[in-house]
Amino acid sequence: MKLTEFAREMDGARLVGGDREIKSLCTDSRLAGEGDLFFCFRGTHSDSHRYAAEAARRGAAAIVSERELGVGCPELVVKDGREAMARFAAAFFRHPEQKLKIVGITGTNGKTTTSFMLKNILREAGKKVGVIGTLGAEYGEHKVAPVLTTPDPVFLFSLLSDMVKEGVEVAVMEVSAHALALKKECPILYDVAVFTNLTRDHLDFFKDMKEYGEAKKSLFSKNRTRFAVLNADDRFSDSLKNCDYATYGIDTPADCFAVIESESLRGSRIVLNLEDDLVETQLAITGKYNVSNALAAAVAAKRLGADERAIARGLSRTEGVNGRLEWVAAYAGADIFVDFAHTPDGLEKSLGALKAHCAGKLCVLFGCGGNRDKGKRKKMGETAAKFADFAVLTSDNPRYEDPCAILNEIEEGFRPVSKKFVVIEDREKATEYAIKQLKKGDVLLIAGKGGESYQEIMGIKYSYDDKDVVKTVLGKLK
Repeated sequence: MKLTEFAREMDGARLVGGDREIKSLCTDSRLAGEGDLFFCFRGTHSDSHRYAAEAARRGAAAIVSERELGVGCPELVVKDGREAMARFAAAFFRHPEQKLKIVGITGTNGKTTTSFMLKNILREAGKKVGVIGTLGAEYGEHKVAPVLTTPDPVFLFSLLSDMVKEGVEVAVMEVSAHALALKKECPILYDVAVFTNLTRDHLDFFKDMKEYGEAKKSLFSKNRTRFAVLNADDRFSDSLKNCDYATYGIDTPADCFAVIESESLRGSRIVLNLEDDLVETQLAITGKYNVSNALAAAVAAKRLGADERAIARGLSRTEGVNGRLEWVAAYAGADIFVDFAHTPDGLEKSLGALKAHCAGKLCVLFGCGGNRDKGKRKKMGETAAKFADFAVLTSDNPRYEDPCAILNEIEEGFRPVSKKFVVIEDREKATEYAIKQLKKGDVLLIAGKGGESYQEIMGIKYSYDDKDVVKTVLGKLK
């Protein structure tokens, strides 16, 4: 693809130097080589314009930059390097986003579960579906390991391109607030955009909840999405009614709603009313908020042509999503669940869902990630103290922070509410301790990491999976 062709993809792009043929796209100057187009932009921690000269020395054919650099190769000068990267990546991979139906799911919690429910419904409707999100990408026989909730543009559009080649008809994407703020997916016009909820998260990146909300809001405009599916139970939805939409809700009047006929630790029997079309089905995941996720998936699926039978079958066959309030084992008559809940609201909803069906004590094991929003640590401690009968505070992904300092901040929220907790920094030892305390009728929630397969400490990702640790502990206790 020629530089002049790239220039036509973005208003105001200006070519300095001669035209060149571009063979590949590059964001790491250390990997730059012949025929590469290297992207420069001001990042959150560094400015990649500093590395343009190195990329040129290594043979890059051209540079995309936000100012003229004079590094000895042609430059495409643009106003916004991040937006340029997304638009140029889409063009380089021949605009796969225009050849697919694309569903974008955004919200603080529920994106992954909703995306898998929607995938299963659409497959029951006979459609070829791809999924991109926190658990990685899945399409056809391909499974791609997770990197970010929404991948960076070059990877994202290469995935969409592969989906087109594999005959995928619908791509279901989790769209994070970070991705929206950084314009990673800005060339996409979504056929359906789903909003799940807005609660505190990512305030290490966004300066406040208003800025976080504005990032989410940017998805719900006529030039970004054709049809919106909005959660009437979350008041933030009122600000998202900027295009055609349908609402869904359980506690608030909505276009589509659900009735929970029965519920237990292992799931619920529900009836969905989708604008007077009734769907009766069984969910294998407990919790009212998962009924809400199912409702969102059903409304989106109906918009894409799925009928009532496909919706019922697809939801009933969603037997659990990796690390999302997932039942993993029983011990001494108690049940053990693993969940990704890593925000105060997420922890409250998961504990609330389990407490409603817990005959004994409700126990929780959790920590908080390092180098992230510190303000939520105290709140998560308070939440756990209010809803659980006993807690084991432990390490999550401390990253570059002192785990003990993180635990002290969680304790600050926990102690004023309850003294029924212990602190065990080592997560594996904490898990073994928590399991050994269980008695008949108890429920243990291991929260925070969900389906993650690592624990990040001082820049190193060590192999670690909560579910595997549970199985190892139970093997020792037999």
